[in-house]
Amino acid sequence: MAQSVTPRATGPRLASRLAQLEGETAYAVFEAAAAVAAQGIKVYPFHLGDLNIPTPAPIVDAALRAIREGKTGYAPAAGIMPLREALADEVTRLHGIGYVADNVAVQSGGSHVILKFVQVATDPGDEVLYPVPGFLIYESTIQFYGAVATPYRLVDTGAGFKIDLDHLAAQITPRTRALILNNCQNPTAAESDRRELERIAELVQKHDLLVMADDAYAEIRYEGETQFLQSLPGMADRTVTLYTFSKKYAMTGWRLGAAIATPPIVQAFAALSTNESGTANFTQWAGLEALRGDQTGVGRLLATLKDRRDVTLEILAGIDGLRLHRPLSTIYIYPEVSRVMERVGVADVRGFAAAALQHTGVSFCTRRNFGRPMPGEQGLYIRLAFSGIDTAEIREGLGRLKDWIEGRQ
Repeated sequence: MAQSVTPRATGPRLASRLAQLEGETAYAVFEAAAAVAAQGIKVYPFHLGDLNIPTPAPIVDAALRAIREGKTGYAPAAGIMPLREALADEVTRLHGIGYVADNVAVQSGGSHVILKFVQVATDPGDEVLYPVPGFLIYESTIQFYGAVATPYRLVDTGAGFKIDLDHLAAQITPRTRALILNNCQNPTAAESDRRELERIAELVQKHDLLVMADDAYAEIRYEGETQFLQSLPGMADRTVTLYTFSKKYAMTGWRLGAAIATPPIVQAFAALSTNESGTANFTQWAGLEALRGDQTGVGRLLATLKDRRDVTLEILAGIDGLRLHRPLSTIYIYPEVSRVMERVGVADVRGFAAAALQHTGVSFCTRRNFGRPMPGEQGLYIRLAFSGIDTAEIREGLGRLKDWIEGRQ
């Protein structure tokens, strides 16, 4: 009979660097929401940036066809050639730069690009600039691999969030090696215009930095046009582009993305991917269909998300004391809630989230889920993701939140 393994108070020592891996803290919010749901309270999930929109059928059919055709073995470390070629064409279209397959390393999702960028760009003790508030994995990954996580701040201008360029410049030291830029940003939906990007490019070239452009939301646009750092003179060879299929093609769980960079960097990414045995073969054939096939599903997805954004904005704008900006891209709304918190008698933003969840079932992340607080940081913010909840549920859930805040519940 097999013996069971029981937890022990003591045991083999694990690596101390594991303390740096905070992971995606939105999942902790997910667990809190699940606990409330277990009490019989209906939960309205605005916390996790997932989609409840199905992957378009042609993409699913392409994966099933690949499986039936036996494309279930190992794939090349840098990805199957047809997908690399299709990605090169797609990013050439976006950036106006002549990419080829040698500029593409297929990855098991965009998060793998972040992890490998830090490994490729830094040695222990090197400094990496990253945005705050921002995707928490930046900070924990930099620290996990022994580099120094150096935050630069985004500030609320009253018309939306912008990078504090003076602060960014002041953070650069002789040890700075890399910069992470998340245009169309999580959580603030901040976007860089051409002038801001030109200033960033000037700093990057002056200090000989390597950039990771996290473009996960660059094509989730409702108005306007995304500006790309890579498209500026001198920046293509200094930029690793994070491309992901997750949002544009509703493929969050497929774990498919790519790093777009110079051939030496692509080769380094491929070498690291060898240790993982690469990205699933049949998933890559699904990605090829996503890029080369009918784009009707993309249009429908964007129309659905725009409708959800508009409904979310409409209801939130009717809550007295809540201040917000209208995002032109992404799947997030990032309102300032200090006056609302005063109305419900809560002083801590995490306490506000917990009280809202318990009283209304509305679940969301707070500023605390997006990197360490900056000295002198102003405002108390929450993030609502509207990508994983239908319009009717948005109306119902935010209606309950509004009633609670206004004392009618």
